Amino acid sequence: MDPGAASEYIIGRLQRELPPSLTYHCMEHTLDVIEATRLLAGMEKISQPDKTLLETAALYHDAGMLVRYKDHELASASLARETLPGFSYSPAEINQVERLIMVTRLPQRPYNHLEQVMCDADLDYLGRDDFFIHSFKLRLEWQVFGILHTTLAEWLDIQIRFLSEHRYFTGSAISLRQEKKLLNLDEIRSLVNRKS
Repeated sequence: MDPGAASEYIIGRLQRELPPSLTYHCMEHTLDVIEATRLLAGMEKISQPDKTLLETAALYHDAGMLVRYKDHELASASLARETLPGFSYSPAEINQVERLIMVTRLPQRPYNHLEQVMCDADLDYLGRDDFFIHSFKLRLEWQVFGILHTTLAEWLDIQIRFLSEHRYFTGSAISLRQEKKLLNLDEIRSLVNRKS
């Protein structure tokens, strides 16, 4: 495996080719998920070869946005399958990366420890101080792409449902992010109650 070359390739493409209208699924989000993956993989005592696969999946997980918005995870997995052989990834390693990409589809349904880490890294921001920034970047992106046009009240209701139904899977994410996620949820509820 040559993860450095794979990283250089896909980051270069994302920087050059992602449309600026992607306010949530942007380069910043990819880098954020890579950092969360590294943090959680370290805390969860993931082996170095598996950490490399997780980081590769994090790099590629939204690269399908270069091709299409809807079902971009499928396009991301396809892009990984096409390009990773050129960076000396084995068929078994590529299959693992594809599975890690696909598990980020909502609703998340991880079946093993690595998939749990990947899911938690992708939605790490739900339990952070910058949650509202990312939330409204996603709302703007959905409006620009015609996916969902909502009033602020409707968007807040969507966020309440999403945060209420979401769960972190790893002990590390739960200890790091669960409490703040619940505080973010309470803050949204109080905003909704003030408007009522």
